[in-house]
Formats: sequence, C-alpha cells, structure tokens
Amino acid sequence: MATGAQAWTEEFVEAAGVSLQMVKGGSGAPLLVLHGELGHQGWLRCHDSLAQDYTLHIPSHPGFGATERQEWIMNMRDLAGWYLEAIDDLGLQGANIMGFSLGGWLAAEMATMSPDTFNKLVLVSPAGIRPPEGEIYDMFLAVAKEFLTAGFYDTASAPEFLDVCPDEVSPELAEAWDIAREEACRLSWRPYMHYLALPNLLHRLKRLPTQIIWGRNDEIVPVSASQVFNDSIPGSRLTIFDNCGHNPHIEKTDEFLTTVKTFLSS
Repeated sequence: MATGAQAWTEEFVEAAGVSLQMVKGGSGAPLLVLHGELGHQGWLRCHDSLAQDYTLHIPSHPGFGATERQEWIMNMRDLAGWYLEAIDDLGLQGANIMGFSLGGWLAAEMATMSPDTFNKLVLVSPAGIRPPEGEIYDMFLAVAKEFLTAGFYDTASAPEFLDVCPDEVSPELAEAWDIAREEACRLSWRPYMHYLALPNLLHRLKRLPTQIIWGRNDEIVPVSASQVFNDSIPGSRLTIFDNCGHNPHIEKTDEFLTTVKTFLSS
C-alpha cells in the first residue's frame, strides 16, 4: 500500500503456479528479501533506506501471510526448489538476495541448488545449521510475543520493536502469527530448524559473494552457528554486532545498513 511517507505496494503475482503475495518498493537493481518464521515484519526503516538504491521484492512464502500453502512443499529443500522456479517466472534471475532467520536458511538452500541465479547473498541470523554451542530457541514452546521478545537484546533501545511486536495485538496479526508458526513447524520440525547436510553443501557458494550478519547476543540462533556458516562458504564475510540479538536490522539499524550497502555496492 502506497503512502506519502513510504512508497511501497502490495499485490498478488503469479509465480510457479501460485498466487504470491508480494510487497514491492524502491527503485534500482532488484533485491529479493525473504522473511523469517513469523512472516513479513512490515515496512521498516531498513527497507526505506535500502529502497533508495534497490527495488525491494518481499514475498510472503507459500503458507505464510496471504499466500496459499502448497501441500507438496514439506520441507525447506522443497520450498527452495519452488522458489527457484518462481524467480524464473518473476524475471529475478541475477538479483541480490537477503534472507532473515528462516528466510536466511531458505536463501542458503536456494543458493546451494543454483548459485549462479544470484548476484550477491546476505544472510541475517540464518537458521539452517545446528549450532556447535547452544541450542536453537524452540519457538513452539512459547507464544509468538515471547518468541519475538527473546529475539532482542534490549527491546527498550529498539525504536521499532513495538512496530513488530505491539503491546496490543490485533486479531489479524495474531492470526497471521499462528498461520506462520504452523507453516514453520511443517517445514522445519525434524530436525528442528536445521538441515544436517547444509554445511557440506554450502561450498557451492564459493563464487557467490556472501555477507553474513549476526548479533552476538542472539538467543534464537546462537552466534556459534555464524562461524560454521562463515567457514563453510569460501570467501564469505562475517559481521557480528555486540549488544544485539536476532534482529540486527532493527536493533542496530544504522550499522546493519552500512554493512549491507557497503557489501552490495562493492
């Protein structure tokens, strides 16, 4: 929906046999943005800034938001395979891609299948790898608000925290969270939020420039997993923000934007 303050639109586009809910905004080279396990968080300050230089394409994955679930998509590898056809249909070959949490895992899976499809890859606190130290937070043992809150080091210092996790949750938002949690469970339950073979497959990204971003105080996906990603992707860059949880794009927005923009423009 377009407003004077934030020029973005929401529409449905046909891709790989699915009517795909898509938020789009900005101008310039395409940047495909893949949301995390609770769905698209809304148009935030980081999107506004990136949209000055890139055209952001932010789809709701099948089974999330208003995009219809595809029963045959049973795990993240299935979803990654579907997305590669969707990218063909949308004409996004050669785009930059950025994924957050579950969306980071998805982006990594897609890149292992077809690294030449993308120009550059940004992984933000991605799931997908079992941390050598610590455990991935079990989102299904907590309500959505508890899970979201656990993703921040200091909610009071994150001005947009209440935008993504309001004190008063509307029925529509509560339903969207429930739908997203159900689909995330379908895709990632066994083994929970990781794929044992992924570290071995990531070597295929050896010619795909990759930036990894993490919060040192991440309680959702422990920071120990960041080094596995970094070691598994030849030539990748790893940036870790202190005093930051699972959402560096919200808790450390300026530092996040500097890192992403420098990487994408280099």
